Order: sequence, then structure tokens, then C-alpha cells
Amino acid sequence: MAQEQPVHALVVALTEEIGSAVHAINRLRPESLCFVLPERTKSLVERDVQPKLVQMPRRWDWIVLPDEGNFPSCYVTIARTLPRLLNTWGIEPGTLVVDMTGATPAMAGALTLAAMPHASRIVSIVDGGAGREGDAITIDGLEKLWVHINPWDEAAAGMRGEGCALFSGGAYVAAGTLFRQIETRVSGGQKPLYRAFADLADGYDLWERFHYRQAWEKLKASVKAMEMASLFGGPPGVKAILPAIKANSGFLEKLVLDPAEVKEGLAPDLLAHAGRRLRMAHDPEAAMQSLMRALEAFAQHRLFKQYRIKTWDLQPEQLPEALRQTCRTCYLDDVDGKYKLSLQAQFRALAGLGDPSGQSFLKEWPAMKPLLDAASHAVLGHGFEPVKAERVQQLYEIVLRLSGISEASLPKFPALAL
Repeated sequence: MAQEQPVHALVVALTEEIGSAVHAINRLRPESLCFVLPERTKSLVERDVQPKLVQMPRRWDWIVLPDEGNFPSCYVTIARTLPRLLNTWGIEPGTLVVDMTGATPAMAGALTLAAMPHASRIVSIVDGGAGREGDAITIDGLEKLWVHINPWDEAAAGMRGEGCALFSGGAYVAAGTLFRQIETRVSGGQKPLYRAFADLADGYDLWERFHYRQAWEKLKASVKAMEMASLFGGPPGVKAILPAIKANSGFLEKLVLDPAEVKEGLAPDLLAHAGRRLRMAHDPEAAMQSLMRALEAFAQHRLFKQYRIKTWDLQPEQLPEALRQTCRTCYLDDVDGKYKLSLQAQFRALAGLGDPSGQSFLKEWPAMKPLLDAASHAVLGHGFEPVKAERVQQLYEIVLRLSGISEASLPKFPALAL
């Protein structure tokens, strides 16, 4: 008899076919074993099955069906009992094997439905015949075939579509969770691909939370795995999505490896983040926060790169003469004793230093003033009124003009269609 690696858990549907059940158990050597059977078959397990087992499972139990020919009755009984039993045994999803050899049609349908979330393989022993494929075995002198299938290898395509929809909608955590569920259930050859999809979702979630280095590492790993998958075919759409992911990975690499204290790539990333919060998540409050920070990050970079001014720790003598006294009297932090510039002061300093961005700020100020007031009065600002989406969009357009950053140059998170 062929030997396989021992399985964590085996469910055997049993009515009368004792020899097949014994063969399956001895072949798979489960750590945990559950019989699904009618009441009258329980005595067969104790009398005819257990004495023939080469290796007794560490744990075993049974699910007794009141009517093995009635599908609704079978399903209700199995669905209520099996998940609780597997949880008690500590059986992880994707590690369950189900033997359908002795199942009635009603039992087979009910067991397939109830066990599907937990199983990664369904096995059966059938009579040999023309066109049938499987491992040839002999039971009680009769020639049989051992056949098996992983239903998730086919079902994964539908679930992959759900994961792609979640990803494309910005639900990266949910998408990653779904891809990892598929990974645990599909056969070995498909696991690296779904691990790559999960890493991809994790990477964009990390990016959305500004964990740039970790996001970059995840995207790099997923690109390598998807490139390998595309060489062997892979699902449709993998090759098409790779350029966008590589471009994003390159953006993150530049941002992560930038040695400057004030990184140039931060402002464009915050602008892109604000756009996603506004248009994809429909969250104007969060979008306004990101937008205000993007405006400040741009000013901080200009001041640091051109004039070596750190807005969080400067000396009044670094500023134009007209701003020095204001800095001494208004911008001293009494907690740490450092001079710190507010957002408006940063741009006024740039203007006083003759920087074009500061001059642009003064020119845009009449249009910006009510929008900055709206940001201040927002719930996540300092007020009590939710900010309106159109206010965020108006300020977004002004920040693009003021910074000289083109919207086309901003990093764009891809949509998945695999």
C-alpha cells in the first residue's frame, strides 16, 4: 500500500464500506479522525475498523446522522458539529482531508458544503474503468482506484476575484486576509502565487499607514514571486499589473533610501494619500489632514534644501530680518526651548527669502484662507463641523499649483484584475 505523509485530520464518511475506510485511514495515518455515519454503523467502527488500524489516531470522534439519505438533515447535523469539533482539536483551515468513499449522495453533498472551508483534499476509492485515473490499489482482492482532488484549486479563481475587488476598493487588510486563506487551502504549486498576492495587499496597507520600508520590502517580494508565476502562465492579468507595482516599488525605494533629514518624496506621497482618502475612501476629514501635512512637507523640504532651515528647530538669525522678532516672541516652544515655525510662517519665511514657492503662497493666499479656515474648523482640525469634500478638492488643486507637482507624477495604487 502506498504511504503518504500523515495528515492532521481526516473525516471518513461511512455506511457499509469498511474495507475502503480501513485503507484510507491506514494510508493517511491521521492524528485526528472523525467518522460521519448513521447510528447503526457505530458498532462496525468498534468491531471491524479499529482492530485493523495500523496506527491509532491520537483523537477520534464521530458525527451521527439521523437520516443519511436526507440532505437537509445531513447538512444541519454536520454543519453544527464539525466546525466545533475541529476547533476543539485545534485543526487549522486547509489541513483537513475528507474521504467520501462510503457516503450516500446526501452525505456527500452535505459533507462537501460543511467541510469546504476547512478541507484541502477530498479522497475517494472507486472502481476502475475506462477513462478513470488514479492510483491502482487492491482491497479485499478487488482492483480499485485511489482518486483525490483539491476543490480549492478550482474554487480559488472565484475567491481571487473577491480579493481583487477588495484590493481595488482599498480594503487591503481584508484582501490580504482572503488571499492568505486561499494560500492555506490550494495545492502546493499555487501557494507561492497567493502568498505573493497577500504580500502585495500587506505592502499597500503598510504604505497606506506610512510604513515605507516595510511596504517596500513586501512589494519587492511580491514582484519577484509574480514574475516567476508569469513565466509558468499564472492567472490572466499578472503580467499587466507588474509595471505599475514596479513603479510603486521604485518610488518607495527612492523615498526609503533618501538620506536627507527632510525627504523630497514625502510631499508627493501625502498628496496621493489625500487623493485616495478623498476619492476612494470618501473620507474628507482624513483627506484634509493628509493634504495639510503635504503642504507643510513641501515647505519643510524647500526650507531645508535651499536654506538649511529645520522648521522644528531653527534660529531666528536664519530668517529674514522682518521675521526674526516675531520668531523670538511667537515661535518659541516653552516645552523644549526650540523655535518652531507654523505652516503659514514657513511660507512667509520662504517668501521673505525670495523663494518662488513663498511668492506663490502669498499670491494664492486669498483663495487659500477660507479653505485653511475650513480645515481648522473640521472635526479632525480644531472644530466641530465635518469638512466638505469640495473644500478638500479646492485646496488639493491649489497645493498642486503651489508645489509645482503634477498630478500625473504622483504614485498611483493599482487596481487588481486577476
